[in-house]
Amino acid sequence: MTRSPRSAVPGPPTVAERARTVAGRPAAAVCAAGIDGSRVLAHATTADGQVLVVVPAGGPVASAVRSSTDGDLAALLMVTDHAPVPLREPVRARVWLSGWLSPLAGAEERAATLAFAEVAPVGALLDVGHGASLLRLDPAEVVLEECGAVTEVAPEDYLAAAPDPLAAVEAQALQHLDDAHPGELALLRSRVPSAWLADGDVVRPLGLDRCGFRLRIEQRSGHRDVRLPFVEPVTTPEGLGPAVHRLVCAARRACPER
Repeated sequence: MTRSPRSAVPGPPTVAERARTVAGRPAAAVCAAGIDGSRVLAHATTADGQVLVVVPAGGPVASAVRSSTDGDLAALLMVTDHAPVPLREPVRARVWLSGWLSPLAGAEERAATLAFAEVAPVGALLDVGHGASLLRLDPAEVVLEECGAVTEVAPEDYLAAAPDPLAAVEAQALQHLDDAHPGELALLRSRVPSAWLADGDVVRPLGLDRCGFRLRIEQRSGHRDVRLPFVEPVTTPEGLGPAVHRLVCAARRACPER
Protein backbone atom coordinates (compact mmCIF):
# COMPACT_ATOMS: atom_id res chain seq x y z
CA MET A 1 0.00 0.00 0.00
CA THR A 2 1.37 3.39 -1.06
CA ARG A 3 1.08 6.22 1.45
CA SER A 4 0.43 9.77 0.38
CA PRO A 5 3.37 12.03 1.27
CA ARG A 6 2.79 14.32 4.20
CA SER A 7 2.88 18.02 3.54
CA ALA A 8 6.09 19.57 4.80
CA VAL A 9 5.83 21.45 8.09
CA PRO A 10 7.97 24.60 8.10
CA GLY A 11 10.82 24.27 10.56
CA PRO A 12 12.63 27.00 12.48
CA PRO A 13 13.87 29.92 10.37
CA THR A 14 17.19 29.15 8.73
CA VAL A 15 20.19 31.46 9.10
CA ALA A 16 19.57 32.75 5.56
CA GLU A 17 15.91 33.43 6.34
CA ARG A 18 16.83 35.24 9.55
CA ALA A 19 19.35 37.33 7.62
CA ARG A 20 16.69 38.24 5.04
CA THR A 21 14.30 39.21 7.83
CA VAL A 22 16.88 41.41 9.56
CA ALA A 23 17.86 42.96 6.22
CA GLY A 24 14.29 44.18 5.82
CA ARG A 25 14.53 46.50 8.83
CA PRO A 26 14.71 50.22 8.04
CA ALA A 27 17.83 51.28 10.00
CA ALA A 28 20.72 51.09 7.53
CA ALA A 29 23.95 52.77 6.50
CA VAL A 30 26.53 52.34 3.75
CA CYS A 31 30.30 52.33 4.30
CA ALA A 32 32.97 52.52 1.62
CA ALA A 33 36.52 53.79 1.24
CA GLY A 34 36.49 57.29 2.69
CA ILE A 35 32.78 57.00 3.56
CA ASP A 36 31.95 56.10 7.15
CA GLY A 37 28.29 55.26 7.67
CA SER A 38 26.51 57.37 5.04
CA ARG A 39 22.73 57.40 5.49
CA VAL A 40 20.47 55.29 3.31
CA LEU A 41 17.05 56.63 2.30
CA ALA A 42 15.70 53.12 1.73
CA HIS A 43 16.88 49.62 0.91
CA ALA A 44 15.34 46.28 -0.02
CA THR A 45 16.08 42.79 -1.24
CA THR A 46 13.57 42.07 -3.98
CA ALA A 47 11.70 38.87 -4.70
CA ASP A 48 13.95 38.23 -7.71
CA GLY A 49 17.10 38.54 -5.60
CA GLN A 50 18.31 42.10 -6.15
CA VAL A 51 19.76 44.12 -3.27
CA LEU A 52 18.75 47.72 -3.96
CA VAL A 53 19.68 50.91 -2.13
CA VAL A 54 18.28 54.44 -2.43
CA VAL A 55 20.74 57.19 -1.49
CA PRO A 56 20.79 60.99 -1.89
CA ALA A 57 21.85 61.82 -5.45
CA GLY A 58 24.25 64.49 -4.19
CA GLY A 59 25.56 62.45 -1.28
CA PRO A 60 28.97 60.82 -0.91
CA VAL A 61 27.90 57.31 -1.94
CA ALA A 62 26.22 58.30 -5.21
CA SER A 63 29.09 60.66 -6.00
CA ALA A 64 31.67 57.93 -5.37
CA VAL A 65 29.80 55.48 -7.62
CA ARG A 66 29.58 58.05 -10.43
CA SER A 67 33.28 58.89 -10.21
CA SER A 68 34.49 55.28 -9.99
CA THR A 69 36.72 54.35 -12.92
CA ASP A 70 35.52 50.73 -12.70
CA GLY A 71 31.83 51.66 -12.87
CA ASP A 72 31.13 50.25 -9.41
CA LEU A 73 32.14 50.81 -5.79
CA ALA A 74 33.21 48.31 -3.15
CA ALA A 75 30.85 48.97 -0.25
CA LEU A 76 29.24 47.55 2.87
CA LEU A 77 25.53 47.84 3.69
CA MET A 78 24.84 47.44 7.41
CA VAL A 79 21.27 46.94 8.64
CA THR A 80 20.40 47.02 12.35
CA ASP A 81 17.37 45.31 13.86
CA HIS A 82 15.97 47.14 16.91
CA ALA A 83 13.41 45.64 19.27
CA PRO A 84 9.99 47.28 18.84
CA VAL A 85 9.50 47.65 22.61
CA PRO A 86 11.79 49.52 25.05
CA LEU A 87 14.65 47.34 26.28
CA ARG A 88 17.92 48.06 28.07
CA GLU A 89 19.76 46.56 25.10
CA PRO A 90 17.49 47.28 22.12
CA VAL A 91 19.63 45.90 19.28
CA ARG A 92 18.50 42.38 18.44
CA ALA A 93 20.62 41.65 15.38
CA ARG A 94 22.69 43.12 12.56
CA VAL A 95 23.38 41.99 9.03
CA TRP A 96 26.30 43.11 6.88
CA LEU A 97 26.14 42.80 3.09
CA SER A 98 29.42 43.59 1.37
CA GLY A 99 29.92 43.74 -2.38
CA TRP A 100 29.86 46.21 -5.24
CA LEU A 101 27.46 49.10 -5.75
CA SER A 102 26.61 50.00 -9.33
CA PRO A 103 24.26 52.60 -10.82
CA LEU A 104 21.00 51.85 -12.59
CA ALA A 105 19.49 53.86 -15.41
CA GLY A 106 16.74 53.82 -18.00
CA ALA A 107 14.61 50.70 -18.34
CA GLU A 108 16.79 48.82 -15.83
CA GLU A 109 16.19 51.52 -13.21
CA ARG A 110 12.43 51.53 -13.87
CA ALA A 111 12.19 47.73 -13.57
CA ALA A 112 14.25 47.74 -10.37
CA THR A 113 12.10 50.50 -8.89
CA LEU A 114 8.97 48.43 -9.50
CA ALA A 115 10.58 45.32 -7.98
CA PHE A 116 11.63 47.42 -4.96
CA ALA A 117 8.09 48.77 -4.54
CA GLU A 118 6.62 45.26 -4.53
CA VAL A 119 8.47 44.37 -1.33
CA ALA A 120 8.89 47.84 0.24
CA PRO A 121 6.57 50.57 -1.12
CA VAL A 122 8.45 53.45 0.52
CA GLY A 123 8.16 57.14 -0.29
CA ALA A 124 11.86 57.46 -1.14
CA LEU A 125 11.20 55.65 -4.42
CA LEU A 126 9.25 58.69 -5.62
CA ASP A 127 12.48 60.71 -5.46
CA VAL A 128 14.52 58.35 -7.64
CA GLY A 129 15.78 60.47 -10.49
CA HIS A 130 14.78 63.63 -8.62
CA GLY A 131 17.24 64.05 -5.79
CA ALA A 132 17.75 60.33 -5.07
CA SER A 133 19.72 57.60 -6.82
CA LEU A 134 18.87 53.91 -7.00
CA LEU A 135 21.90 51.63 -6.77
CA ARG A 136 22.28 47.87 -6.91
CA LEU A 137 24.55 45.96 -4.54
CA ASP A 138 25.97 42.70 -5.86
CA PRO A 139 26.77 40.90 -2.59
CA ALA A 140 29.99 38.96 -2.21
CA GLU A 141 29.63 38.31 1.53
CA VAL A 142 26.71 38.24 3.97
CA VAL A 143 27.24 38.12 7.74
CA LEU A 144 24.55 37.88 10.43
CA GLU A 145 25.15 38.84 14.06
CA GLU A 146 22.54 37.82 16.63
CA CYS A 147 22.62 36.79 20.28
CA GLY A 148 26.34 37.49 20.40
CA ALA A 149 27.11 35.02 17.59
CA VAL A 150 28.39 35.91 14.12
CA THR A 151 27.49 33.63 11.20
CA GLU A 152 28.43 33.84 7.54
CA VAL A 153 25.68 33.24 5.00
CA ALA A 154 26.37 32.24 1.42
CA PRO A 155 25.15 35.11 -0.80
CA GLU A 156 23.21 32.71 -3.02
CA ASP A 157 21.42 31.28 0.03
CA TYR A 158 20.60 34.79 1.25
CA LEU A 159 19.19 35.86 -2.11
CA ALA A 160 17.13 32.66 -2.44
CA ALA A 161 15.65 32.89 1.07
CA ALA A 162 12.41 34.58 2.04
CA PRO A 163 11.87 36.78 5.10
CA ASP A 164 9.76 35.43 7.95
CA PRO A 165 6.04 35.52 7.08
CA LEU A 166 5.31 37.52 10.26
CA ALA A 167 8.03 40.13 9.72
CA ALA A 168 5.59 42.82 8.56
CA VAL A 169 3.30 42.45 11.60
CA GLU A 170 5.85 41.60 14.29
CA ALA A 171 6.44 45.13 15.62
CA GLN A 172 2.75 45.98 15.95
CA ALA A 173 1.94 42.61 17.54
CA LEU A 174 4.69 42.91 20.16
CA GLN A 175 3.87 46.54 20.96
CA HIS A 176 0.20 45.63 21.37
CA LEU A 177 1.06 42.71 23.66
CA ASP A 178 3.38 44.90 25.75
CA ASP A 179 1.00 47.88 26.02
CA ALA A 180 -2.48 46.36 26.14
CA HIS A 181 -2.28 42.77 27.39
CA PRO A 182 -0.38 42.52 30.68
CA GLY A 183 -2.45 39.48 31.66
CA GLU A 184 -1.49 37.53 28.57
CA LEU A 185 2.14 38.60 28.97
CA ALA A 186 2.04 37.32 32.58
CA LEU A 187 0.71 33.99 31.29
CA LEU A 188 3.58 33.75 28.82
CA ARG A 189 5.99 34.58 31.66
CA SER A 190 4.53 31.66 33.60
CA ARG A 191 5.87 29.32 30.91
CA VAL A 192 9.45 30.39 31.65
CA PRO A 193 11.20 27.88 33.95
CA SER A 194 11.12 29.29 37.48
CA ALA A 195 14.84 28.53 37.90
CA TRP A 196 15.54 31.15 35.25
CA LEU A 197 13.70 33.91 37.13
CA ALA A 198 14.73 35.87 40.21
CA ASP A 199 13.04 38.57 42.25
CA GLY A 200 13.19 41.83 40.37
CA ASP A 201 13.55 40.27 36.91
CA VAL A 202 11.42 41.88 34.20
CA VAL A 203 10.07 39.84 31.28
CA ARG A 204 9.43 41.71 28.03
CA PRO A 205 8.41 40.57 24.54
CA LEU A 206 11.54 40.48 22.40
CA GLY A 207 10.64 38.86 19.11
CA LEU A 208 8.05 37.01 17.09
CA ASP A 209 8.44 34.70 14.11
CA ARG A 210 6.57 31.84 12.52
CA CYS A 211 7.68 29.45 15.26
CA GLY A 212 6.65 31.52 18.31
CA PHE A 213 7.60 34.29 20.71
CA ARG A 214 10.98 35.22 22.12
CA LEU A 215 10.97 36.80 25.58
CA ARG A 216 13.73 38.87 27.13
CA ILE A 217 14.36 38.36 30.86
CA GLU A 218 16.02 41.57 32.02
CA GLN A 219 18.03 40.70 35.11
CA ARG A 220 19.86 42.93 37.59
CA SER A 221 23.00 42.30 35.60
CA GLY A 222 22.57 41.24 32.00
CA HIS A 223 19.68 39.42 30.42
CA ARG A 224 18.51 36.04 29.20
CA ASP A 225 16.35 35.24 26.17
CA VAL A 226 13.89 32.37 25.97
CA ARG A 227 11.70 31.03 23.18
CA LEU A 228 8.04 30.04 23.61
CA PRO A 229 7.02 27.96 20.59
CA PHE A 230 3.60 27.86 18.97
CA VAL A 231 1.84 24.50 18.75
CA GLU A 232 2.77 24.52 15.07
CA PRO A 233 4.50 27.07 12.83
CA VAL A 234 2.46 29.93 11.39
CA THR A 235 2.62 30.38 7.62
CA THR A 236 0.64 33.62 7.17
CA PRO A 237 -0.14 36.73 9.26
CA GLU A 238 -3.78 35.59 9.36
CA GLY A 239 -2.71 32.52 11.30
CA LEU A 240 -1.06 34.54 14.07
CA GLY A 241 -4.21 35.22 16.11
CA PRO A 242 -5.27 31.55 16.41
CA ALA A 243 -1.68 30.51 17.19
CA VAL A 244 -1.39 33.05 20.02
CA HIS A 245 -4.82 32.02 21.33
CA ARG A 246 -3.75 28.37 21.53
CA LEU A 247 -0.50 29.29 23.25
CA VAL A 248 -2.23 31.49 25.84
CA CYS A 249 -4.93 28.88 26.46
CA ALA A 250 -2.26 26.24 27.10
CA ALA A 251 -0.55 28.59 29.57
CA ARG A 252 -3.87 29.29 31.30
CA ARG A 253 -4.62 25.58 31.67
CA ALA A 254 -1.20 25.08 33.23
CA CYS A 255 -1.87 27.96 35.68
CA PRO A 256 -5.59 27.79 36.51
CA GLU A 257 -5.17 30.34 39.30
CA ARG A 258 -4.57 32.97 36.62
